[in-house]
Amino acid sequence: MELFATKGYEATTVDEIAAAAGVARRTFFRHFRSKEEAIFPDHDDTLVRAEAVLNAAPAHEHPLDTVCRGIKEVMRMYAAAPEISVARYKLTREVPTLREAEIASVARYERLFTRYLLGHFDEHAHADDANDDPLLAEVAASAVVTAHNHVLRRWLRAGGQGDVEAQLDHAFAIVRRTFGTGIGAGRESTPRTPAAASGAQGEVLVTVARTDAPLDEVMRTIEQALKERS
Repeated sequence: MELFATKGYEATTVDEIAAAAGVARRTFFRHFRSKEEAIFPDHDDTLVRAEAVLNAAPAHEHPLDTVCRGIKEVMRMYAAAPEISVARYKLTREVPTLREAEIASVARYERLFTRYLLGHFDEHAHADDANDDPLLAEVAASAVVTAHNHVLRRWLRAGGQGDVEAQLDHAFAIVRRTFGTGIGAGRESTPRTPAAASGAQGEVLVTVARTDAPLDEVMRTIEQALKERS
């Protein structure tokens, strides 16, 4: 990170990185396939830890809470070295290839959480159209990851200062209120009394919010728009 800060990412070579680390070039390539991969050395291990959280979840825990605990492993990875994380964040804003690598990492977490949530639906909540299950699982997983990334970026822009875990818990509470309905603790849940059908086909609702708006403000905008349409 020091080399990238002084020489620039593109101008820094693998040989220079290896020399600064006091290792041979071939040693570098034993651990990383490229200097790009060296920027994100922990995502593979973090993905394994996140999956372990899902696999060890207690039966009574709400699946969205489990997923939120899983994504916290990512935040802990960043929070373990705030200075490096902040420098890396600034670097990824400047280098397109690093942004693409970061996006690819985010997609891996979303796929993991989608698979998990898809196995924890309440069948009776989706009796009308079971085809909604994959959609709800993917949307809910994306919401958890988006909430995490929103808080993470805000924390990184603040120089890694503040109680990031408390901020995360607040964001996750919003996600739980918004997407928790219909996701149960497993497929053996107690049958619910079916809700009365409205008789009308569902409509598509589009809302507009600033990209820098706080997550709770965005959710309130959506909730208010839904109330006005009901």
